[in-house]
Amino acid sequence: MRLAVVAIAGFAICAGAAHAADTVTIGAIYPLTGGDAPLGAAARAAIEVGADIVNTPHKGLDALPLGAGEGLPGLDGAKLAVSFVDDLGNPSVAASQVMRLNAEHVTVLIGAGGAAATLAATAEAQRLGIAFLVPDAADPKITARGGKFVFRTTPLGGDFATAYVQLLTALKAAGTKVDNIALVFENTDRGTASAALLRDAAKAAGFTIVAEIGYTPSATDLAAPVTALRDKNPDVAIFISDAADAGLLVKTMKVLDYRPPLLIGDDAGFSDPGFVAANGNLAQGAIDRSVWTIGKEDSPTAILNELYKAKTGRDLDDTGARILQGFLVLAEAINRAGSADPTAVQTALQQTDLKPGQLIVGYNGVKFDPSGQNTLAATYLIQLQGKKYVAVWPAESAAAKLELPYKAWR
Repeated sequence: MRLAVVAIAGFAICAGAAHAADTVTIGAIYPLTGGDAPLGAAARAAIEVGADIVNTPHKGLDALPLGAGEGLPGLDGAKLAVSFVDDLGNPSVAASQVMRLNAEHVTVLIGAGGAAATLAATAEAQRLGIAFLVPDAADPKITARGGKFVFRTTPLGGDFATAYVQLLTALKAAGTKVDNIALVFENTDRGTASAALLRDAAKAAGFTIVAEIGYTPSATDLAAPVTALRDKNPDVAIFISDAADAGLLVKTMKVLDYRPPLLIGDDAGFSDPGFVAANGNLAQGAIDRSVWTIGKEDSPTAILNELYKAKTGRDLDDTGARILQGFLVLAEAINRAGSADPTAVQTALQQTDLKPGQLIVGYNGVKFDPSGQNTLAATYLIQLQGKKYVAVWPAESAAAKLELPYKAWR
């Protein structure tokens, strides 16, 4: 069947001319073709940068675990290799790719992009008994099934909702009117689930939800939801949209001459580099979330960003940074295990205890609970100021001052 042929097309990368006995292979499952291929391409680039960091010296990265770049010292300098396979964004294909990589005796797995594919792939990994690290998919069900082979480094949707509410609570305490909140979201599983988390977190903190406005994604006209939002006149509007919808929403607000006092665009479309390039001048002051900030010149994060930019032509973003961080967590666990044996690596992952200074993202560390979820996952809040997002919260991580009210167009 042609689908199967495409789905199993994969390859390995490794540094130098190391022989098979001198490498440890990680299996990476992502959508490399099809509609979700851009995500797969970004994931592949981030993972390739991670392998290069571990295998090759780069000045300025010594503070990171394995940042000295001489391979895996716990395995006598063995190099990391990565076998990439394509899941097409299809859950059944993702599960079959786990079986394929397990048969090829990879040490551990990472992936798999979207929630549906990741749920299927991690279930198969659990069945086969091979550790699978999820660096980016935030669906709570992934680590809610009680398995011992699934690990996730990224924050969950509830963590992001908590961060927004903490910011609003601080603003309220400082005298900013943020009592009434409206949610505008795409009518998809992701949109409705994220809206529910935001609603619950906001209500628990004493805020009032004055509107929950769903819309059909990829619509050609979003005047109706924007008009409904304007009629409710909230203090805060929170949008959950892909890039195309986010662009149309801010354009429609400009046409209708409406801007809420504070606008939060929850990742996805508002984080997309294409949105910032095409519509950033219409969304000045939009608040978003990201675990990633480039940091000061010559910092490890700035150096990593240059490595990624040299490969892709663009800056590392939130999703790419989460994937790169997850890969580096895997590498550190393999090194600490001192073995390519999957069982030893699983045990090492369970014992992971990384501190903030050892990370490239804004987590408070990496430490997994019995379900495999990182209990120290956290996020920055960022704001679109000029042509880029900058970290504005929490204060100790801020690169710029939060600017209010929402400016929208200039």
